[in-house]
Amino acid sequence: MIQSQPVTTNGYYEERYRPHIHFTPEQMWMNDPNGLVYFEGEYHLFYQYHPDSKQWGPMHWGHAVSKDLITWEHLPVALYPDTLGMIFSGSAVVDHKDTSGFFDGKPGLVAVFTHADGDLQRQSIAYSKDHGRTWVKYDDNPVIPNPGIKDFRDPKVFWHEETEKWVMVLAAGRKVQFYTSTDLKQWTYVSEFGEGWGEQKGVWECPDLFSLTNETTGEKKWVLPIGIDAGAPSGGSGTQYFIGSFDGKHFVPHQSKETVRWLDYGKDFYASQSFSDLPGRRVVLAWMSNWQYANDVPTDPWRSAMTIPRELTLSMVEGQERLIQKPVAELTSLIEKKMEKEPFFLQEKQSTELDQPASPFIWEWGVEIEKGGVFEARLFGKQDGGLRVRIDRGKNTLYVQRDRADLDFSKEYACTCQAPLNGDHSSFHLKLVCDHSSVEIFLGDGEISMTNVYLPAADHEAKLKMEAVRGTVEVKQSSVSELKSIWKPNA
Repeated sequence: MIQSQPVTTNGYYEERYRPHIHFTPEQMWMNDPNGLVYFEGEYHLFYQYHPDSKQWGPMHWGHAVSKDLITWEHLPVALYPDTLGMIFSGSAVVDHKDTSGFFDGKPGLVAVFTHADGDLQRQSIAYSKDHGRTWVKYDDNPVIPNPGIKDFRDPKVFWHEETEKWVMVLAAGRKVQFYTSTDLKQWTYVSEFGEGWGEQKGVWECPDLFSLTNETTGEKKWVLPIGIDAGAPSGGSGTQYFIGSFDGKHFVPHQSKETVRWLDYGKDFYASQSFSDLPGRRVVLAWMSNWQYANDVPTDPWRSAMTIPRELTLSMVEGQERLIQKPVAELTSLIEKKMEKEPFFLQEKQSTELDQPASPFIWEWGVEIEKGGVFEARLFGKQDGGLRVRIDRGKNTLYVQRDRADLDFSKEYACTCQAPLNGDHSSFHLKLVCDHSSVEIFLGDGEISMTNVYLPAADHEAKLKMEAVRGTVEVKQSSVSELKSIWKPNA
């Protein structure tokens, strides 16, 4: 367990706003997920961690492990700052063939990260021979010196089977660079991508790169997600992605320069990273916050959470190639009780309340509505407040409106997020996952997601309501599932 100062609580992970089904540190500051890797039955989650403050500061790699992607065990800090600088974001891989020579011919874990000393950012490595419990930094760090670029960070590394080389994609200003290696120690620059492509308002950060087979066409494609620290659709930081081809050296996008695809349309989804060495599926986590207010969110004694793990697939949606994301199937293991409602109609201005779960702030709600009027779901509101989710077919838009809830920590907190609805759908399916201080929304089969932190005011009603704002709405299916907490003290 991470060693920490004792804190006064109402019980382990029982503080106000504390998530019960998401990963959070026991205390202090957390941001980007790092080094996500699956190795010999364990999922490893490393993360940007400041053990001495609830605000961003000298970065370490915190560490936790899981057997099922859902329940997590805290482990001691994995990487500490040193004479080369702080430990910024990066990735981890299983060196199956011991290409590095660190593991006496056996598989082992190698972390690749950014050493940051002021504005000087360089890439370094460390290795572990004991399943990630202890780490040794490479004597000849850094393995990639800075080439004269201020923002030069966040290496994502993977083994490219076709060329039998390691590939690194690295954020470099408002573009990414690609490097290759045979041993994880000596790296060769091979190409770059991104200048003038996609969203360019913010600095590019936290790139990822992986292949997926399009489930509609059967074609293998490469997906390049990239975080941007400004310019996201709901303001502030967010994550865009490109789809294209990759030959081990060059990424070629299959879209126009001006096209921007967003992985999530909410306010709080950043620095996503996928698990390395996970056979048969592509699972991502993201940091559930926004740089506009991340340092000031009023939680104690911790700050920030990760999203629910999501499985990514690639498919055609209304003739466009899109990433599809759904909560991992393992999440269903937390369902304790499911309450279903018979189909019914809502006339204009008519509303109805749903059966309330035993815990009013931890549940999953699935609702399917037939094409008709303007539908709105209201969560935790008091009169016109709370969090509202609206589907407006006339405007072909999904909206999420978040009120201030009497919280004045940031003028950017109150907001309205929106995502475009493409095509002539006959019905819509919404899945909402709520956890004390967040609501994650998935539309349809997962072609749109919207992730938002939400901090209900103390006097807000913990009720779930549906209303036909305009026209008649047919609710074909509605179910609320109670979920159990994943957190208990480490044994």
